[in-house]
Amino acid sequence: MTYSLIIVPFAVITMVVVLLTVRLPGFGRRMTASVFAAGILVALTAVFDNAMIAAGLFTYPETLISGVRIGLAPIEDLAYPVCAAFLVPAVFTLLTGSRAGQEVRS
Repeated sequence: MTYSLIIVPFAVITMVVVLLTVRLPGFGRRMTASVFAAGILVALTAVFDNAMIAAGLFTYPETLISGVRIGLAPIEDLAYPVCAAFLVPAVFTLLTGSRAGQEVRS
């Protein structure tokens, strides 16, 4: 199984959970914050994955990755922080209900 296929369930779960929150208060604000968080997490992941790969802590078999790399790190590694940036706020919103959007404003 390739790393690209391993990502699919995480991406699907993230999309489903985020879509469940579309009609809840603060969706646009939450998506904006998630985009910024995803950008920061992707940058940090790229830097630290490259550092760890360069240090020889781990490698990726060429047959299991897409071949697209950012430095030494395969692009597939960036999917996990992107999913986290969108999934965590969506789960929090679902668990706290609509009052989460109201509490932030006060």
